[in-house]
Amino acid sequence: MSKVPGWLGRIGAGLSQMGERLDERKAAAAEGEPEPKAEPVSAAAPSAGSGSASASSSASSSVPAPPDYAPAIQPRPEPSAAVPWGLRVAAEAGWRLLVLAGTIWVLAKAISQVQLVVMAFLAALLITALLQPTVARLIKWGLPRGLATAVTFISGFIVMGLVGWFVVWQVMENLDTLSNRVQEGIDELQQWLLDSPFHVTEDQIKEIANNLRETIGANTEEITSTGLEGVTVMLEILTGILLAMFSTLFLLYDGKRIWNWTLKLVPAQARPGVAGAGPRAWRTLTAYVRGTVIVALIDAIFIGVGIYFLDVPMAVPLAVFIFLFAFIPLVGAVISGALAVVVALVTQGVFTALMALIVVLAVQQIEGHILQPFILGRAVRVHPLAVVLSVAAGGMIGGIGGAVMAVPLVAVTNTVVGYLRTWSKENALRASAASAEAEPADRPTVESG
Repeated sequence: MSKVPGWLGRIGAGLSQMGERLDERKAAAAEGEPEPKAEPVSAAAPSAGSGSASASSSASSSVPAPPDYAPAIQPRPEPSAAVPWGLRVAAEAGWRLLVLAGTIWVLAKAISQVQLVVMAFLAALLITALLQPTVARLIKWGLPRGLATAVTFISGFIVMGLVGWFVVWQVMENLDTLSNRVQEGIDELQQWLLDSPFHVTEDQIKEIANNLRETIGANTEEITSTGLEGVTVMLEILTGILLAMFSTLFLLYDGKRIWNWTLKLVPAQARPGVAGAGPRAWRTLTAYVRGTVIVALIDAIFIGVGIYFLDVPMAVPLAVFIFLFAFIPLVGAVISGALAVVVALVTQGVFTALMALIVVLAVQQIEGHILQPFILGRAVRVHPLAVVLSVAAGGMIGGIGGAVMAVPLVAVTNTVVGYLRTWSKENALRASAASAEAEPADRPTVESG
């Protein structure tokens, strides 16, 4: 009987703890706070300890609000929003330009490894642009496509081969005469220097000649190695000629099918624009090649006739060189004209050289202001600064062949970019017009009552 009061006391303590928890839950429900988690009731835990634990948990859960006079704390913006707009635009454009420059650099490196193949194919494109109208005309007259292609291909390359053979033959025939004229011109130049007011003595002239001889003798090995390299260059040129011939043959016969196959490599969304830009680019290239041939032929005829009547030796080979160098815009005309003037100077004297210079300048002025605008027209008009820069860049990348190919590539690129820009604007206008027409049909109709 002595243990009964202790047992009753523990039951009473547990009941009192349960009552306290019920009071806390009611208070939390009234204030909108989450209910505290129920803890297991331990009959052996003293009531004083449980009361102190509940008091500490309630004290830690309640945080006093800041006073009214405290300043408001603004939230920090996103890092991208903190960067100025101009800097963000520059960064976006910068990394895209870096990717584009890297792509161009990799492409240039890849092209440099197969430069012979690329130059041969570009030469084939130019020759095809020159010969393709003849193929189309023969087909229109009733010849089969294969026969028209064969006739045009064989006749075109025979003409180009005869031109090359004629130049070499004329140079070999007139080489002895030219060397004698050059020696006489050097003697006359030496005598003019002795009689000139520049006070040049004969010993100084002999010293200059001896220095030239010593320089040539010291560089004999380099000259020999240059000759061996020349043999390698000739083999590469022959290989390039063969590649250009085969490429021209297949482009003349099967050019449309090759173009349709190329279109399949273009993404579907960009295919209509590229399909429209291709024929325009081909028309630009054809107009450039045909116009350049006509202008070069006129230059060669007039300058050749002029220096022939001035009794300049090798007038016909010089005229052929003027025709070939005319395919390098601006620079080629200067080089070929300077060559004709120098030959006139060392063979016929200063007066004949001045007359030859007048003839060359007059023909080039007529070419620049009348022939090119009339024959080439606006289809291949390129700014002179773009011509000079493209010729310089092409010459640095691919030598003479690169200088020849640079301007037609720039003209074709200009045509393609202009067409794609116009095509994208027209697509945007058509899309906006279609959306504007579709909007009234999508709106719900309100019936009047």
